[in-house]
Amino acid sequence: MQEVYLILGMFLVTFGVRFVLFAVAGRAHFPVWLNHALGFVPPAVLTAIIVPAVLMPEGEIWFSWRNPWLLAGACAFVIALVRKDLMTTIVAGMFIFMLLRFVVGL
Repeated sequence: MQEVYLILGMFLVTFGVRFVLFAVAGRAHFPVWLNHALGFVPPAVLTAIIVPAVLMPEGEIWFSWRNPWLLAGACAFVIALVRKDLMTTIVAGMFIFMLLRFVVGL
């Protein structure tokens, strides 16, 4: 029975926080400087997720040309700079990673 209370409590907290934010979404306006600063949040979060996964795929820093995660990430970075298209970058990066990992054997 405690699990039910725990799940119900998590639901109420999560729903409460999100409901309040959605309820005031159209009425609250941030200052220009805060809107500008919040624009940096998605790249910062993605960098914090991607860099450790690319440089430390097995728990230790692996900065080598034999690291398929690093090579695929570098290729995806170049593709992103050239194409400026998120879907192309993701698909090409995953394809290159699969080639390096399963075909080339890195």
